[in-house]
Amino acid sequence: MKRTEMQLNTEKAKSFQFNKQMFIDAIAALFVLLFLYTATSKLAEYDKSLLQMSKSPIITDYAYFLVWLVPAVEIIIAILLMMPRTIMIGLYGAFSMMTLFTAYIIAILNFSDTIPCSCGGVLAAMDWNQHLIFNIVFMILAIAGIILQAKVEEGKKTKDNSLYI
Repeated sequence: MKRTEMQLNTEKAKSFQFNKQMFIDAIAALFVLLFLYTATSKLAEYDKSLLQMSKSPIITDYAYFLVWLVPAVEIIIAILLMMPRTIMIGLYGAFSMMTLFTAYIIAILNFSDTIPCSCGGVLAAMDWNQHLIFNIVFMILAIAGIILQAKVEEGKKTKDNSLYI
């Protein structure tokens, strides 16, 4: 039995949709690993994180608040990224956090003589330029995830609406 052109197009569309979803899931998984790892590291080394944050010329006044807030937000974003219904919110949250972290790095590099790092775990071993590049790569991944997720959601809406036409 020969497949019709319409069947082939439908199969290609499903395959493309599946590939997009796999890429979105991979991006989400990377952010989940990153945020859970850094949050755990910051909380496990609470005293060190607090000391480093309190030495920052930009966030000194907020160190006691941020030492809890940053890991809490990272954990919340990781949870949002694990659930299909909230993945878009999680991707926007991940992009926002990476943007804030990147802005902080740029501010520290340009306006500070001392450069303390309150990063968790292995990320603390990076120099500031490496960390900046790392953050920019993750910002690009978040943007890609947001765009792809929007296309997946639009495809689902179009498919659902076509049932009622």
